Amino acid sequence: MSIEEIEDHDRGLSHDLPKIIEQGVARRRMFGILGGLAAAGTLAACGSSDDGSSASTSTNSGSAPGGGAPGADSNVTVADGEIPEETAGPYPGDGSNGKNVLTQSGVVRSDIRSSFAGATGVAAGVPLTLRFKVYDLSGSTKKSMSGAAVYAWHCDRDGNYSMYSDAVADQNYLRGVQVVDDDGWVEFTSIFPACYSGRWPHVHFEVYPSVDDATSASNKLRTSQLAFPKDTCETVYAEDGYEQSVSNLSQVSLDTDGIFSDGYSLQLATMTGSVAKGYVATLNVPV
Repeated sequence: MSIEEIEDHDRGLSHDLPKIIEQGVARRRMFGILGGLAAAGTLAACGSSDDGSSASTSTNSGSAPGGGAPGADSNVTVADGEIPEETAGPYPGDGSNGKNVLTQSGVVRSDIRSSFAGATGVAAGVPLTLRFKVYDLSGSTKKSMSGAAVYAWHCDRDGNYSMYSDAVADQNYLRGVQVVDDDGWVEFTSIFPACYSGRWPHVHFEVYPSVDDATSASNKLRTSQLAFPKDTCETVYAEDGYEQSVSNLSQVSLDTDGIFSDGYSLQLATMTGSVAKGYVATLNVPV
């Protein structure tokens, strides 16, 4: 499957559009201006890691699983609203378009770099830890959504999606499900994804009421996408294996991306780490 095919189709499936219109567009237009301010804040907050590699911090703060300062995620309030609803794209593997990795034994796992259930491929790339803190905003105050489940997936270093792209159609790596712990956290061990033509670098994820419900897209509570700060992307893409991403990144921005252009302040990850030590991307997910 070519990069051009991915670009042409990663604007969403028709079955997602009504939900996007109903739940996401109106709300996210309000955040459009805030998104630009958040991006500016991210660039201002760039620092350096111990080995001299750049590290970034976005407006979405959050403590690490099992630790972190109290109140580190206190910026999440009911007034902020829910994480925006987004398309799952054409390669979800959640049963919505035929392929369903969620019914395969072994999909509930924290390390998603390798394939499973008979497939043996391993995705190479700069190490990345994905951390999501999931909140329930259905009441008057936010609370951790313990017991829920998160399904996360993204492309590999070459911009291919397992199960779909021709080069890796026989693989199912970079896909996995984790259960939200008592403090609201889930964590995945992965690799930094490519920037493929026409899209800003991102990670897809879906939130389900429970791991038992995480077997079909029809049970999901929310679908959204995580965006990476520009400075982190530029640092990663200077590494061997990401050569095509350098060119692709230069041709797109958060403000022109088909998904994030109407506001991304709630979807821009907090980044820490370095190429040598690996990066950590943290995102608050109010549902």
